[in-house]
Amino acid sequence: MVKKKISTAELRNLAVGLLLLTLGGVVGYRYGQSGIEPNNIPLSQIIKTQAPEEKQGVDFSVFWEVWSYLDQTYLDSDKLDAREMVNGAVSGMTSAVGDPYTTYLPPKLNQRSAEDLAGSFYGVGIELGYVDETLAVVAPLNGTPAEKAGVQAGDLILHVKDTNKDLDEDTTDWSLNNAVEQIRGRKNTQVTLTLLRKSGEEDNYGDPFDIDITRGEIVVESVKLEFVEHEGKRVAHLRVFKFGERTPKEFDQAVGQILSQGYQLDGILLDLRNNAGGFFDGAIDLASEFIEDGVVVAQKGKFTQQNFNAEGKARLAKFPLLVLVNRGSASASEIVAGALRDQLDAKLVGENTFGKGTVQDRRKLSNGGGLHVTIARWLLPKGDWINDTGIPVNIEIKDDRETEQDEVVLRAIEEL
Repeated sequence: MVKKKISTAELRNLAVGLLLLTLGGVVGYRYGQSGIEPNNIPLSQIIKTQAPEEKQGVDFSVFWEVWSYLDQTYLDSDKLDAREMVNGAVSGMTSAVGDPYTTYLPPKLNQRSAEDLAGSFYGVGIELGYVDETLAVVAPLNGTPAEKAGVQAGDLILHVKDTNKDLDEDTTDWSLNNAVEQIRGRKNTQVTLTLLRKSGEEDNYGDPFDIDITRGEIVVESVKLEFVEHEGKRVAHLRVFKFGERTPKEFDQAVGQILSQGYQLDGILLDLRNNAGGFFDGAIDLASEFIEDGVVVAQKGKFTQQNFNAEGKARLAKFPLLVLVNRGSASASEIVAGALRDQLDAKLVGENTFGKGTVQDRRKLSNGGGLHVTIARWLLPKGDWINDTGIPVNIEIKDDRETEQDEVVLRAIEEL
């Protein structure tokens, strides 16, 4: 989910539309404010007075007919919550668009989304997306309950069971918002996910299986730096887990450590595996640490197209570079990987990326809710739109989870 962060004090994240389940998001947003002040005007008057001019002819009589019938005849009409009914109506409207990343977040869920981007929350540690319209794991976050339980990028989530919530449902037709609400829960409670995973080189799926996960506090580390020695080479293994609020500061600190090593390093491995994205600006900033000038990404909207150029820092431009990606690399991380490939001929090592090529605008609404709207496609410097297809790698290799070594890192060092 790619996000243009206009104010560092405001949120993003996600991806999540990639929402972090953590949750989150394969996301990346531009962030906007609706400019509509809170008011107590009846909904009927709001619809009549604030509807777009060209939509004034739309007949809302069925809406009010149902509302009135529920109010008058529903068995427990005293339990009807007008605010929840409005939230449901708005959610249905955005769902009718047919784009899983164009969504409405009620106030409570919108606040959770903000907490996700801040980097600390409760959950299982899964970033969600869709594969062939099926709820899927974009990436398990590093060190979280989901990763420890064995959840992998690309797993399809078919069913969710939680006895504490009296929940036992298939995920068919679940929105990302609903998935966040259902899979999240209180600390130390258990949720069972029924997963479907690809097996073998033919990309065939095996049989469904269950994984029990105990929820915990998720503190998302944005950047991790390690200096690795292998076969006489010493490299900086620079891993970026997401593009959130903490990422710029953490990445700047990592750059300082790398520069202090000077010519003792044989290169940098920029590891974007299982990075589901985040702030749009974060992708530009990070790519600019390697690219001195030129286009990082182009954004093509409904009426205009804009190029976003490198900002001229290029503090790490002198180091040989390889980029590590996999099926969990999405959105903002794909922007970085694609820009480094197109502008620097950097080789990509690992697996084909996820393939999320749209930008969402996030609007804070007058009721505290949030509206995420797909506003543009983003294109790599050479014009590629990688939505659904992802970015292919130069060297294909997958980490063997049964070993203690990271085969992708070792293969990349050999290539340097």
